[in-house]
Amino acid sequence: MAGQLILLAAGGTGGHLFPAEALAHALAARGFTVHLATDERATKYGKAFPAAETHEIPSATPSGRSPAQMLAAGAKLAQGVLAAWSLVGRLKPACVVGFGGYPTVPPVLAAALRGVPTIIHEQNGVLGRANRLLAPRARIIATGFADVRGVAGALKGKQRQTGNPVRLPVLDAARIPFAAPEPGGPLHVVVFGGSQGARVMSDVVPPALERLTPAERGRLHLVQQARDEDLARVRDHYARLGVAAEVSPFFGDMPARIAQAQLVVARSGASTVAELTVIGRPSILVPLAQSLDGDQAANAVSLEASGAATVIRQADFTPERLAAELSARLADPSGLTRAAEAAKSAGIPDAADRLADLVAEVAASAR
Repeated sequence: MAGQLILLAAGGTGGHLFPAEALAHALAARGFTVHLATDERATKYGKAFPAAETHEIPSATPSGRSPAQMLAAGAKLAQGVLAAWSLVGRLKPACVVGFGGYPTVPPVLAAALRGVPTIIHEQNGVLGRANRLLAPRARIIATGFADVRGVAGALKGKQRQTGNPVRLPVLDAARIPFAAPEPGGPLHVVVFGGSQGARVMSDVVPPALERLTPAERGRLHLVQQARDEDLARVRDHYARLGVAAEVSPFFGDMPARIAQAQLVVARSGASTVAELTVIGRPSILVPLAQSLDGDQAANAVSLEASGAATVIRQADFTPERLAAELSARLADPSGLTRAAEAAKSAGIPDAADRLADLVAEVAASAR
């Protein structure tokens, strides 16, 4: 009901904050008051988060290699639960929604212990470790994918597929139709890897383009994200090859860049997959090999099964393999149109509204 307070809990990384931001906009449009509980990293990603107030809650990830590190992380999480207990008692939210990651554990757990109904949202194709801990106490498990590994048994009855909420710039970009490449014409390619994975793109993509013919390279228009320490060598490599390339460590308009692309080469984080499907662009996906529980591989499988993407394991992501994939698409670009259509058909652009519906339902029951 309008006027009720909803507390969102999201760790301070874009992968968790972006879907929470999309939900916050949808809830505000319905008249709810939104607060955010997060960790100290939110100062980097969450400055423009549409919340009436943002509350920093202590948290830590218990993934240290030594018993001392594990103990310290556990102590900080306990400190966070105490702080969140006080916060929930003061705010009296109608519902608390968590978006995964250990920073969400203290607010969601404190809410559950106080009898406040909770919803957790799992963006990936595998139930994350923090959500696995919180799932038994959650009222609803909202998911980005229809099939999520780890949601089984009694938990299956709580699952509701909403899709992954995407930000407003993504919805704006989704209005731009796919521009099918013409035979012999230019091919616009966007390459990015995310904070954990851009290095492999810098290592593989430039030498892959070197293996193409000069005529093939001349047709490529490239936008690539690269880490600061890789910028000079990547730019120099493309300059030597005569490739038209814009290389930067960050693009503030990435959704618009994806919309302009005719092929995307990227990691397969949940937000990336959601944006590719909502905008509707073909892709070559390279799941992060070190991702916990193989979540990026699970995310990529759904796009590959629909024909929207080609998935390449990192061990197989070599300059030779990528050059062959690019050469095939330059020779016959018609497959890119089919892949774009498959991606678009897999998208859930109203995911934020679907999730907001569940929040409103739970908040109403709380009254």
